[in-house]
Amino acid sequence: MADQEPQSERFSDEDAAPARKRPRPGERRLQILQTLAAMLEQPGAERVTTASLAAKIGVSEAALYRHFASKAQMFEGLIDFVDQSVISLIRQVTDREPAGPVQASRIVALLLQFAEKNPGMSRVMIGDALVLEHERLQERINLLFDKIEAQLRQSLRDANAASATPTVDTQVQASLLVAFMQGRLQRFARSGFKRLPSEHLQAALARML
Repeated sequence: MADQEPQSERFSDEDAAPARKRPRPGERRLQILQTLAAMLEQPGAERVTTASLAAKIGVSEAALYRHFASKAQMFEGLIDFVDQSVISLIRQVTDREPAGPVQASRIVALLLQFAEKNPGMSRVMIGDALVLEHERLQERINLLFDKIEAQLRQSLRDANAASATPTVDTQVQASLLVAFMQGRLQRFARSGFKRLPSEHLQAALARML
């Protein structure tokens, strides 16, 4: 039986809000995060405020702060999901595919598919949703892309072993792939989620690898 393709996970659940009046412990926290993610998916959405988030859920702002100390902590919950999903998807690829250009291209493809499946998360990944929020949130996103780039360098290292400058070539390729990913995510968000990150993806990757 052929191996199944790695699958990316969707975080937002359109049926998650509004929930029943008395959610079980932990349900309200998840509902807040799912609603925040769903609000970020609206094309042209303005900065989400705690007031608009509370109104969307149908609770008071005070109710939000019973589950999160601040709005920054809510965004950290979304970043946690992105981080865990990215690491999981990378592990799926590295477990199935030997190191090399194919492994690197599959990592890029899966991460872009994850963002395509979770439009609100793409705004988190490019920092668009974090403007005017706490600077540590952007620092966490920067760290996430640093981890992605480090994995891509590892994936490509052996392929460049015969080069006169293997370390430099590998760093350049990995950096180019990360910049490509970030550009695709920017275009996706700025187009109102109409220009998909996966558009002509394999042809683009073939030119870079």
